[in-house]
Amino acid sequence: MMKRIVTIQDISCFGKCSSTVALPLISAMGVEAAVIPTAVLSTHTGGFTGYTFRDLTADIPKIAQHWKSLQLEFDGIYTGYLGSREQIQIVSNFFDQFRSSNTKIVVDPVMGDFGKFYAGFTMDFVAEMRQLCQKADIIVPNLTEVSLLLGIPYPENYTEADVHNMLRLLLSVARLLSSPASNMMIPITALSPMTASPIISIRRSEIMFRNPCTEPATFLPVYSPAH
Repeated sequence: MMKRIVTIQDISCFGKCSSTVALPLISAMGVEAAVIPTAVLSTHTGGFTGYTFRDLTADIPKIAQHWKSLQLEFDGIYTGYLGSREQIQIVSNFFDQFRSSNTKIVVDPVMGDFGKFYAGFTMDFVAEMRQLCQKADIIVPNLTEVSLLLGIPYPENYTEADVHNMLRLLLSVARLLSSPASNMMIPITALSPMTASPIISIRRSEIMFRNPCTEPATFLPVYSPAH
C-alpha cells in the first residue's frame, strides 16, 4: 500500500520553496502527498518585498475536522512555514489528532536565515516553535534556526567544530526534555552562504559532516543516548 504524507506549509507562488517544491518531490518518491496550505504568498519572504499574503489559519482546523470524519491516516506529517503563533498551536493539535504509533513527524522550524528573522517573526514565535519541535521525531533547522532554538548568538564566522558543538548542545537539550527527537535521527542542515553548503546530521550516537558537492559522508562520535 502506498505511503501517505501530509505537508503543512505555505504556497509561495514564486521562489522555488514550500509546497510547490515539496509536493512534486514527495510524489516522485512514490509517496502519496496531501497538503494543508497555511498561507498563499505571491513570493516567499526571503529577499522579496511587496509580496501578497493571504492567511489560511481559519481553514486548517476545518480541513483537519473533515479528514478526521473520513478517518484518514498518515505515515508522515511534515511541517514547513507556519505564519503565526496561532498556526503553531493549531498544528500542534493536528499532531495530537493524527499521530499514531507508525506516524513520523518532521518539523522544519522555518524562522530565518543568515542570522536574521524572516519577515514577521519574533522571539515569541521562537518560544512556540520550541514547543512544537518537542513533538517531532525529526527536526531540520538551518544554522540560524539552531541558534534561535538554543537562544544563543548566531555565529557569523564558524568552523566545523563550532557547528558540531551547537548540534551536540541541541541534541542534549532534546534528551533533557525527553522529546521524541531525543531518541530518533535528527538531521540538521547547517546552511552557509557558500554554494557547497555543509550538511550536518545527528543520529543517536554519531554526527555526519560532509560537503555535498565534493566529500563522502564521514561520521564523528557524539554523546551516547545514555548520557
